[in-house]
Amino acid sequence: MKKTLILFLLIISFLFAKDDYSEMSTQELIAIMGYVKAENKNKFVRELKSRISTMSASEKSSYENNLPKLKK
Repeated sequence: MKKTLILFLLIISFLFAKDDYSEMSTQELIAIMGYVKAENKNKFVRELKSRISTMSASEKSSYENNLPKLKK
């Protein structure tokens, strides 16, 4: 329950933060997939795709599981 609340608050804080995705960690980017505003989606996707080659196995798994959220 605590982790869910913390993750929710983290996501909310990123939604209201400056849209500079290069300063976010890969885990943070994966966590906010599906919550990015439409006008920022291209910039977000570009940053996320640039990190695919350096993702760990668990990050790639999370990324692939969250891909359907990006297409909404």
